[in-house]
Amino acid sequence: MERDRWPRVEELYHAAAARAEGERAAFLAEACAGDDVLRREVESLLAQPASDRGFLDGPAVAVAAQLVSEASVSVLTGRRLGTYQVQARIGAGGMGEVYRAHDTKLGRDVAIKILPTVFTSDPDRLARFEREARVLASLNHPHIGAIYGLEDAAGIRALVLELVEGETLADRIARGPIAVKDALTIAREITEALDAAHEKGIVHRDLKPANIKITPDGAVKVLDFGLAKLHPGEAEDVKALTDSPTVTVDGTRAGVILGTAAYMSPEQARGQPVDKRTDIWAFGCVLFEMLAGKRAFDGTDATETIAAVVRGEPEWPALPSAIPPKLIALLKRCLQKDPRLRARDIGDLRFELDEVSRAPAPAGTSTAIPRVPLWRRAMPYAAVVLLTVVLTASVAWLLRPAASDRPVARFVITLPENERFSNIGRQVMAISPDDAHIVYVANGRLNLRRLDQLVATPIRGMEGALRTSNPFFSPDGQWIGFWQNDQLKKSR
Repeated sequence: MERDRWPRVEELYHAAAARAEGERAAFLAEACAGDDVLRREVESLLAQPASDRGFLDGPAVAVAAQLVSEASVSVLTGRRLGTYQVQARIGAGGMGEVYRAHDTKLGRDVAIKILPTVFTSDPDRLARFEREARVLASLNHPHIGAIYGLEDAAGIRALVLELVEGETLADRIARGPIAVKDALTIAREITEALDAAHEKGIVHRDLKPANIKITPDGAVKVLDFGLAKLHPGEAEDVKALTDSPTVTVDGTRAGVILGTAAYMSPEQARGQPVDKRTDIWAFGCVLFEMLAGKRAFDGTDATETIAAVVRGEPEWPALPSAIPPKLIALLKRCLQKDPRLRARDIGDLRFELDEVSRAPAPAGTSTAIPRVPLWRRAMPYAAVVLLTVVLTASVAWLLRPAASDRPVARFVITLPENERFSNIGRQVMAISPDDAHIVYVANGRLNLRRLDQLVATPIRGMEGALRTSNPFFSPDGQWIGFWQNDQLKKSR
């Protein structure tokens, strides 16, 4: 913590401490005006045990000084923690600073998350830190950042994590909206990660573009499970937690806001208990932002942002007009304010994304225009085919040989009682070039008959065929062509 921030931290601490516990979260959200680091510092002070009289009665600046980790940048950089050589500070999260380090034993680079030393004496903070380790250890998935171990050296507690190279999704979105095809690929891999977590009874609770990385080879990694909530049935140690600002018996204490405002679900913004549907809301926010290049819910400060989350609607016209209607419908189900109406399972959304990927909307199609019926879309093609047939027939008529004295042949096709012409509306019959044979489609198969006979012979190999239509003879009459299951085939 910078020393010039201490007076502000002290001021906000005393102002928040004077308020009822249930009012503090809203007060800090407004007073900190989007400065998440400042808010976390004040919340950390407020979370200290009330039995510590010196803490509550003394000036906050004295306690704030303790929040500066003894493992500061200047001390840790170049220092050795066990088998790890710390190289550089690369970021900071809700539970401490993150460093790049080199594993001297295995010869690989890792990320080390350091728990500030002042928190090691706080049982709630320490339990949350160890709980994050257990959460990550239970999630062995290619789209979730892995944990390699816990390190406790020289009084420093640290998580040893997979070092994920590449840019964050937030960095990618900052360059502009992401193409629908690429956004669907990223979204699908996010759903795979969340589905794996939800299967283990784990809710992330802080999903946002800054917590999603895209590796140089294009793979997605979901990071920072520091606010993750374990299912009560699988978190025996949760009962030991007392009054942490981030974790209690049910994983969420009423009145305490967790996560980043723009991606919190309405129930999370109100400090109410949450379940996996809060991750589905956050996923919808992330997907909207990828496609639109802007947040679904935003404001000039945290208070306005939370108000937009609770009462506002996304700016739907900001989405590109070429987005498939099914994708719009999926987004709207994710962003239902009432969790009872929201999509309930992230795995189902993954399958829907696959369907959208397989059948993307044509470029330029407006999402407000309903899908045109198949027969209407086929009319232009049918007109072209009909025109081609007419022109071909006209040319053939003009180039026909001189009329011969061949007699006109008349015939009748009488089908047995158990047969019907198939695919009515398409061509079902053709006459050979020498006028000696006819072929027709009945009961889904081809039948060949001489004109001087009354009984047709089924063409072998057509048993069980479906959607057979448009038969025709070759110019020399040696084979018969036909369409079957949208494929052109022939039979001799």
